[in-house]
Amino acid sequence: MLREYASDYKPAKNGYLFEGSAAGMPYSTRSLQEVLQAAKIKAGIMKPGSIHSLRHSFATHLIERGTDVTMIQKLLGHNDLKTTLRYLHTSNKDLIKIISPLDNLKLM
Repeated sequence: MLREYASDYKPAKNGYLFEGSAAGMPYSTRSLQEVLQAAKIKAGIMKPGSIHSLRHSFATHLIERGTDVTMIQKLLGHNDLKTTLRYLHTSNKDLIKIISPLDNLKLM
């Protein structure tokens, strides 16, 4: 779908795929918020949610699929890894996989 969009709209190679109302400018934050809210209404989603929620969900899914945290840091544009670590949470699914080093001890 993105290739088709790019073929139809021919964005500048070093510009934005989705330009705002002014050529060469990014799509506005407010416009993105309005698109998200309209999509939620159309989908019948009543829970609160925002662009930040999508960003958080994206990062959480990457973590759950084993993506290195430093790669996520780069994708999110964080300068400090601590910011990324605070921003993300560990899912219970990952906690279940942890094997204690004590389980490997041969005590008897």
